[in-house]
Amino acid sequence: MSATQVPLRPIKKGSLIKLWLAIFLLVGAGVALAYAGTKPLEKLEELGVEVVTEGTGEPIRLEDGAMVIYEGRTKDGAVFDTSDGSAVPMMPTRVIPGFRDALLQMREGGTYEIAIPGEQAYGEEPPAGSPFEPNEDLYFTVTVERIERDVMRQLQQMQQMQQEQQGLPEGAELPPPPGE
Repeated sequence: MSATQVPLRPIKKGSLIKLWLAIFLLVGAGVALAYAGTKPLEKLEELGVEVVTEGTGEPIRLEDGAMVIYEGRTKDGAVFDTSDGSAVPMMPTRVIPGFRDALLQMREGGTYEIAIPGEQAYGEEPPAGSPFEPNEDLYFTVTVERIERDVMRQLQQMQQMQQEQQGLPEGAELPPPPGE
């Protein structure tokens, strides 16, 4: 043997199996990590309403209104709308379909986490100038401070009284306010 040659030690019995097992485990861990990383990219299939704090009484109905505190977020957690901690009025008939369906499950005093699939939010054509992508899923935290029962009936009665005061025939529409 010359001075430039390095003697190779024999490989221990079972070392080759351990090497292949380690490679297999690393590849498996990489695949599992890649799969877990794509989970948030999946689209919501259905409306999700999770009760954080249970409310009391009867749920909100279509003809009701509610004073709610809310925060709306996109999938990446960016806040796109909020009531800034103050209760604001909401009516199930005046919101996107997914939010309406979620409101109809809520009770006074309750807090809820809502996940709305894009098809039940703004769909394929979000409003012009909005920050939303087509079929973007939306997420909300909502607290129902108070439910006002039969708001729609009250609004109809007020409109009828205005029509009577203005001498309009029953069923006629009020003219739009100035500037519209």
